Order: sequence, then C-alpha cells, then structure tokens
Amino acid sequence: MNYPKPDTTHGVILYMEDVSVSFDGFKALNNLNLYINDGELRCLIGANGAGKTTLMDVITGMTRPDAGTVNFGQNIDLLKLNQEQIARYGIGRKFQKPTVFEALTVYENLYLSLHMDKRLWATLLHKLSGEQRDDIDQVLETIGLVSMRNRYAGELSHGQKQWLEIGMLLAAKPRLLLVDEPAAGLTVQEVERTAELLTSLAGEHSVVVVEHDMSFVRSIAKTVTVLHQGSVLAEGSMDYVQSHPEVKRVYLGEEGV
Repeated sequence: MNYPKPDTTHGVILYMEDVSVSFDGFKALNNLNLYINDGELRCLIGANGAGKTTLMDVITGMTRPDAGTVNFGQNIDLLKLNQEQIARYGIGRKFQKPTVFEALTVYENLYLSLHMDKRLWATLLHKLSGEQRDDIDQVLETIGLVSMRNRYAGELSHGQKQWLEIGMLLAAKPRLLLVDEPAAGLTVQEVERTAELLTSLAGEHSVVVVEHDMSFVRSIAKTVTVLHQGSVLAEGSMDYVQSHPEVKRVYLGEEGV
C-alpha cells in the first residue's frame, strides 16, 4: 500500500490543537497546542509529569486523547490511525532505553528496519535491491557505525546502541522522528557525537527531542518548547525560555533552567 505523504505546503508537519488527556482525573495534557515545522529540530523540556511522554504517546497512537485534533501535515488525521499505520505514514519514535536486536549484527538490525513489507515470509524471502543496500550504507555512514556493521548489536557501547536505534528509524525513511532523552547515560564524547547526529538530520527530517540535559538542549536547539501541567508554558530560543518569568518561577530551584 502506498501511503500519502503529509501536506506541508504551509510549512508545518505536525499540528496538535486543544489536545487533552486525563488519567483517573489527572490531566496529563490540558488543551495543548503545538506546531512543529517541516524540517526543524525542536526540543521539548519540562519537569516530570509535565506531559512530555503523553504527548509522544498521542502522536504515535499509543494513547487516544479525550479531546483535540492531531494532524500529520494538513491532510492526515493521526487519531484515525493505529500505531502501525502511523509508523508507515512516516513517524518514528526512539525510546530512552535503546531497543535493538542484540543477537543480530548492526547490518541485520538495519535490514529488518527497512521501509518494506514486514510480514514474516516477506522478510525472510526478501532480497535486498541495490538501492536498499545503498540505503543501509548511507544510514551506517550517517550514524558513524560503518566499521561496526558486522558486529553484534549486543557488543556495542550504550551510545552506539543509541545511534543504531536512530539508524533503525532512519532506515524506515520517516519524515518525523521523536527522540526521548538521547543524551542519558552517555560519555562526554558520545553526547557530542549524538548532538552532531541529530543536528545533521534536521532539514530532510523533522526531529522532536525530549531531554533533561539543558547543556545538550542548548547545543542542538533553535527552538525550545517548555511544557508545564500538560500545556505549553513558553516557546522560543533557549535564552528566551531561560529568561522567561513564568519558566523561572515554575522551575525555581531546578538545576539548569
């Protein structure tokens, strides 16, 4: 099946309008409005419970909102799609803990992630075309794991597993990537490399990064969205949000904000 591409003629790839989600009376999202521009790298920050994970759950179909609209481009209503369909339309998500196939090689992990028929027999019988081999080689180059292509994923460092999982998303050719705390648990060198990788993806892809490490956010973000109690509290450059009176009040005493 050929899935339609998101209509981004207005420059926006994700529209979330008046989105609310409640769990047992707790409003995880409260009339949230968020717009992600096509090709941008956006960082989302906020204290625990601010709504960051629920927001990504709604976008990927894991949680259905009580109210509101969520559109991929102007033409695709994500609330009418299931998780698999949303992934097929071009939205990929990387969770905080890397979820790679450790008993398979780096190359095999990328092969299984290609944008192709994922039914078991189709995968087992599939022979890579020259274009698909080129796609995998390009991903290996992008994530910096060319020399590790035949190593088992279980042998990689934590940072390398993070990069491999990002590569697995890229192999599926997404338009929008949701990346959860990519700097967590990395060495200084790995953090720098991860920042370079995510920055390089913007343009061809739209990238939304949820992160607590403010120095990492500052190193990659042109625009930062601050969530508080399920709504957008402030949005702008890192300097703007750090000097914003409400952000300073809400996060008074919190390190790095």
